Amino acid sequence: MVVSRRTASSAARGRRWTREELLLAMHLYWRIPFGRQDQRDPEVAALARTLGRTPSSVAMKLNNFTSLDPEERERGIRGLEGASALDRSVWTEFSSEWERTSAESELLWKDRVEEAPRRASPHAEDGLRDPTPYAGETEGVGVRTIRLAQDYFRRAVRAAYEQRCCVTGIAVGDFLVASHILPWATHPDERANPANGLCLSRLHDAAFDKALVTFDEDRRLVVGKRLREHFPTAAVRSHFEPYAGERMKTPVRFAPGERFLAFHREKLFEG
Repeated sequence: MVVSRRTASSAARGRRWTREELLLAMHLYWRIPFGRQDQRDPEVAALARTLGRTPSSVAMKLNNFTSLDPEERERGIRGLEGASALDRSVWTEFSSEWERTSAESELLWKDRVEEAPRRASPHAEDGLRDPTPYAGETEGVGVRTIRLAQDYFRRAVRAAYEQRCCVTGIAVGDFLVASHILPWATHPDERANPANGLCLSRLHDAAFDKALVTFDEDRRLVVGKRLREHFPTAAVRSHFEPYAGERMKTPVRFAPGERFLAFHREKLFEG
């Protein structure tokens, strides 16, 4: 994205970004690729309306985050210099505390971006809607945090694979699952890390979860012996045999962690 000096100076004279605003911007940053960090993008414009900022200001902030992103630097994308100390602080929070920070970001997104327009609608239910999602007294803070973090994880993983199964290319939303590479129950520190996720169809998610399939060092699908024993059944064979040895779809961000895939392949898979 090209940002003129005039636009940049106008944004600089505006009000400072708050931490909550940056958490919302990060929420969007993780879900759209570099090519969409533009003031003309509908999601950028929608967030700008929510924040009371210009689309160019939001686009610039996304580009500031790009300058802090090591994955983008590896691709030769530098982003826009000028990230503030608070930008760096929020970036570090996300990178080191995925569950807590993504849950906070998800709650803000649900409340301010998704729920607020409905509450403001003249057709809203006379203000009876709870303005704070997941704020029920019966739900513990820890459970609420986990649930919000998982909502965020699903959004980020599915967006990274452009709403398609990384094995089959299936793009029917109701069939897609954000699957954990390292098991959710045994690796709590990586539960909300989108690099620990793959977008899979429900069938392939079940096979991966049960370690009936895995991926080799080149990210090619490996079908295990236990599943191959069912290949005489055409319905099973047709969903797995054509994809055996094929590389998974490359995500637009959050490339699956090599150590995560290696753990699944070496510790869980029964080849």
